[in-house]
Amino acid sequence: MNRREVLLFLGGAVTAPNLLHAQQKAMPMIGFFNPTSPGPLAPFVAAFRQGLSEAAYVEGQNVSIEYRWAEGRTDRLPALAADLVSRKVDVIASTGGTAPALAARNATSTIPIVFVSGGDPVVEGLVASLARPGGNMTGFTLLGDELTPKRLELLSELVPQVRRIALLVNPNNPEAGPLISDTQKAAQGKAVQLHILKVGTENEIDAAFSTLVEVQAGALLVAGNPLFDTQREQLVALASRYAIPAIYSEREFAAVGGLISYGTSRKAAYRQAGIYVGRILKGAKPADLPVQQPTTFELVVNLKTASALGLTIPPSILARADEVIE
Repeated sequence: MNRREVLLFLGGAVTAPNLLHAQQKAMPMIGFFNPTSPGPLAPFVAAFRQGLSEAAYVEGQNVSIEYRWAEGRTDRLPALAADLVSRKVDVIASTGGTAPALAARNATSTIPIVFVSGGDPVVEGLVASLARPGGNMTGFTLLGDELTPKRLELLSELVPQVRRIALLVNPNNPEAGPLISDTQKAAQGKAVQLHILKVGTENEIDAAFSTLVEVQAGALLVAGNPLFDTQREQLVALASRYAIPAIYSEREFAAVGGLISYGTSRKAAYRQAGIYVGRILKGAKPADLPVQQPTTFELVVNLKTASALGLTIPPSILARADEVIE
């Protein structure tokens, strides 16, 4: 081997690791951020991955995902968001409500953020407008809080004899105040008393149901919240134990034995979030992607649970139901 060949060989030996490093860095990285835990969210993560695949991105093949879970502790959200920023992810998928979206916004003004939130993102200060978000954020709103008064109306129609209804709400939700106020107005319109049950941790759920009995509430309205999503089976079991007619925000509650649910499809929102993340990885700007709102809502009735409670579902509700579980 002559001197020129030796130099070429050595040059190649130095360059090869650099090329390998460049190839490794070429795979984009997504930061997936949620205030709950991976188990209860598995179906929605799968929907997110489906959306990514529709945008031609498959985890482990041409994109990597860094998952961060707060395990129900909202105080951990700022640190988790900062950690994703320090990892220099290409996009942050902030899911599970307003709190993680705000934490992500406070952590970076440059990394694109796609959120899935329950409230009004304009009122919450996430975007300038739905049509023109501006800045580095866009995403999807489930309109969960806005639908709470409608759920109270449905519950009143289901059990018209009940004059006192309890509202289960997480006080840590940034939108808790307006949600309570709007639901109280709806209760006044139906001439029913509304008792507020505030639950900020899973350890407070059992006590809330004991209070519900003490105040003699005849029905329960469970507000949409990531904490309640992770504890859906516990909530449904307690409603059954205390024989309390309850309405929930998502189909998943009715599927595990809840009486009735009314809301949007979270799976659809997570799938669309995956598509948006894929579009951003291909060069789209969050400011140019309008915030999406749901156009369809699901009313689901569980007849088996109604029978166990000794309730007859009014024909007016059955006629409007999108799904009846027997």
